[in-house]
Amino acid sequence: MENLSKPIVALLGSIAVSGGAYAQSGVSGASVDRRSQFHDKRPIVASEPVTPGAYDPHGDYASDASSKIEHLFLPWEDVDLTTLEAADTYAQERGRSLLITVEPWSWARDWRVSPDDLLNGILAGRYDSNMAAICSSAAKLESPVTIRWAQEMEDREEGNFTWAYWNPQGYVKAYRHVIDICREHLPSAKYMWSPKGMEGLEAYYPGDDYLDVIGLSVFGYQPYDELEFGRDMTFAERTKPSYDRVAGFGKPIVIAELGYEGNDDYVRAWAAEANKPHEEFPAMTAVVYFNDRETYPWPRDVGHPDWRVANHPLD
Repeated sequence: MENLSKPIVALLGSIAVSGGAYAQSGVSGASVDRRSQFHDKRPIVASEPVTPGAYDPHGDYASDASSKIEHLFLPWEDVDLTTLEAADTYAQERGRSLLITVEPWSWARDWRVSPDDLLNGILAGRYDSNMAAICSSAAKLESPVTIRWAQEMEDREEGNFTWAYWNPQGYVKAYRHVIDICREHLPSAKYMWSPKGMEGLEAYYPGDDYLDVIGLSVFGYQPYDELEFGRDMTFAERTKPSYDRVAGFGKPIVIAELGYEGNDDYVRAWAAEANKPHEEFPAMTAVVYFNDRETYPWPRDVGHPDWRVANHPLD
């Protein structure tokens, strides 16, 4: 199934799972008991929550009436855009909007394009047809759509994304170019600029006219907390530095990717806090859970966290 795009995998993966402890990735250098005893560790929905949503390739949110955002990831090369129609139907049946993260590369294992070549190609218009095809397809959908392009661009430390190696000026030019192309075909969409939340993100800001909402990535992993901070960190503590860096732009703020993993107390604390309103985060309008394993290894040799809300013993 390696050639299937993530949207269709999410639809095919709607299998009910119950019981058992969570499978955990290996960790070195920390002595935390990471075994969560929850059968389901998704954020607890408060009586007046910020809007909940999820990236859900395993289908754990299929029958969750509280989830109002369906998050999809797709590359702009080697992608079957008919999967967007299936995702749209799935979202409509559940009363959800679509958050579509578009990554400017291919998921093919033999894809090799340098950061400079990718940036120069975008600015020269060689990828205009890729973005136009995605946005034209999205324009046919019935669900409300938000487009999130080339996320976490300021994270050069980990360097997981080709576009994270661009300098801020190059990123801003590319972002504006791509959003201009998409708006020609999809004027009704909202557009999300989505840094990871690190220091220096301000240099990558494309300007008020090029976004409607700001996305952030917030993850809590207990073994990393122990090594990096010497104690467990709360949802608010992990969110505040990133939130404060973008609050001055005056846009609504969404946690576009949320995940947490640790022992039972750690998970319970994050689950209780993540979806409720916080006085210190008045512009935070939605929290979207990343319901999958971590794709890239974390710093400090703590391995690949498993953010999934339910146990999947056959994976």
